[in-house]
Amino acid sequence: MTDHPKKSLISMKIKLTIIPIFILAFFNSVIYAQGLYVGVNYHPHDDKNPDKIKRDIQLMKEAGFNVVRMGHLAWDSYEPAEGVFDFAWFDEVMDLMNEAGIQVILDIAIRPAPLWLHHKYPSIRITDESGNVLYPNHRYMEDIGDPMYQKYALRFTDEMTKHYGDHPALLAFGIDNESGDGKISYSETARQRFIAWLKEKYGSVEKLDQAWAGQRWSRKINQWDEVGFPISGPVKGAPERILDFRRFVSDEINQLLFKVMDVANAKAPDVPLNTNAWYFSYLKYFDYAPIAYSGQMTHGGEGFYAGTSLMNNTGILWASFGIFRIQYENTNPFWCNEFTTMTAVPNTCRKQAYASLMFGNQMVCGWTWQSMGAGEEQYLQGLIDWDGIQNRKYDEYKQIAAEFKKIEKYFPYQLKAEAGLAFSFPSQIVSYSYPEPHEGQAGTCFKQFYDRNMDVRMCDISRSDLDYKLLIIPGVAVMDPKTANKIREYVKNGGTALMTSYSAMVDTSNQVFATTRPGLLNDVFGIRLGSYEEIEVMNEISRIGYEGQKVRVAYKGKNFESEAPRFDIVDPKGADVLGIITSLDQEYPVITSNRYGKGRAIYVGLPARGEVLSPLLDDLIEDLSIRKGPAVPDHVMARQVDQNHVLYLNMSGKPKEIQMQGKSRSLLHEKDYFGNFTIAPQEPEFIEIK
Repeated sequence: MTDHPKKSLISMKIKLTIIPIFILAFFNSVIYAQGLYVGVNYHPHDDKNPDKIKRDIQLMKEAGFNVVRMGHLAWDSYEPAEGVFDFAWFDEVMDLMNEAGIQVILDIAIRPAPLWLHHKYPSIRITDESGNVLYPNHRYMEDIGDPMYQKYALRFTDEMTKHYGDHPALLAFGIDNESGDGKISYSETARQRFIAWLKEKYGSVEKLDQAWAGQRWSRKINQWDEVGFPISGPVKGAPERILDFRRFVSDEINQLLFKVMDVANAKAPDVPLNTNAWYFSYLKYFDYAPIAYSGQMTHGGEGFYAGTSLMNNTGILWASFGIFRIQYENTNPFWCNEFTTMTAVPNTCRKQAYASLMFGNQMVCGWTWQSMGAGEEQYLQGLIDWDGIQNRKYDEYKQIAAEFKKIEKYFPYQLKAEAGLAFSFPSQIVSYSYPEPHEGQAGTCFKQFYDRNMDVRMCDISRSDLDYKLLIIPGVAVMDPKTANKIREYVKNGGTALMTSYSAMVDTSNQVFATTRPGLLNDVFGIRLGSYEEIEVMNEISRIGYEGQKVRVAYKGKNFESEAPRFDIVDPKGADVLGIITSLDQEYPVITSNRYGKGRAIYVGLPARGEVLSPLLDDLIEDLSIRKGPAVPDHVMARQVDQNHVLYLNMSGKPKEIQMQGKSRSLLHEKDYFGNFTIAPQEPEFIEIK
């Protein structure tokens, strides 16, 4: 395996702009010929016994591991008391890893904050919605916006990056861990910061009142100190206030992460950055797009936890969706810096490892090395048991490492997406009050491409170049002028946009558009959206006796059944009607297509549903000549890695025959095929076409 370059691709490109194009193209190909990483998360701070650490590293080396991730959740192992830094014990671990040829992702563990810091500055403790100050009994219980917390977090970052930035074992620094997890604080100091944020955004209480609809229910604000949190105990306030508060929380998270990255880049400018970016935790969901598009986070990362079942593939779908929504349009390889171990059925981890490669993943790093005996994850099983003896998962990861070594020169896979799928953080927050969140519709649309073995990219429309043949806008409820203008220009210049229900409903203040919906885009889509109807009650007058949320849609002479809570009343104003609801008291237009400029704007008056989207997407893929995935039987994942190499994964419990002409060779099993070949149940195959 070649060494990982210790500069981000973006910074390298900037410095190479004077190099001729053909040399730059060659250099980029060298950058991406990085191979694959297989390894494990390791916690030497649990037991600093040098003999045990040496034995662990020897076992890792024997398994063929080439990466470990260390340091996360362990601030006080390096700074046990204020200003007292102890690196000597860990220096030896780093040196031993280097001697073994194992590279290290070293997390800068700015969370959880040490108890000594909580004790010195109680303001960093979490205050819940009812005003109760919480003792930090669990991880991620610090108010990350607190200035004193940030001061010490950045000092810790400075010391870590300064000390280890030049260590030969260092592969990358990890920036925090699961930044979206942990409770939001409702302390008085947080309220004052929220007020300062609002002052900067609105400038005057008059503008704030207008944005927050202060006239409603006698909630007019006359002075800044009257601003409170939009949540008090179990009671949630007005939607406009909820959206602004969650924007404030998101901004504080991003500001801290950017500060940490700035320190790391200043002290160790040549070291790549990575994170386990669980930004979509339900506790503190924040907007990851600013980081994803900044170029500072070299490698997006996540914990790829697809479940412990070999037969149930649902977990692989949603773990892959996790990669998709962290990566956005970053073209650097993705790193799954945590990966399934636990009680996974034999061959499950290996199956999931191959599945992850199809989404641009470069790293399989098991969580965790040793089964845990203490703390919140007590009894979580790793690759070696509590007494230090390796178990069957150690052998499975060893097999992954050996097999990846055979094929790594062809990876990581580079996505070739010709379709973009829009995501919007404010729309996610707004849609919590809808029948389903925005991410649910995005997930449904992602599944359409997942099932077809096709690449797709998630994009933030306001930040994206929109270099796609097809742009899907699934329930993007909040529509701002910049985003609307980019959609308008995209369609006008020949793009095809497909928008689903709940989109362009509210302005940036989270107030429903008083103008014709879809807001700011009604002319582009050639429709007027009136009210909506609830299908369950409308089925009381169904002409064909449907009940519940069942609905029938006719499209191109065929009927498709689906379920949804509501549908839009769509009034075509120049758009052609492609689909109608036929199961209610009358026919209702529900799929329309409008020519605008050189392109098309398609509206579906239902939330994203596979039964309705699938035939529509089939037609669009043909009409737009969008690159299809490899032709394979059902329940086989596949990617055309390059002109002569195809990766397959049989996701089923039955053998699957792959249609092939001429000669090919299995690089995994080192045998030749002529014509069709068969993949065993739950098994991968990597083929070189002769």
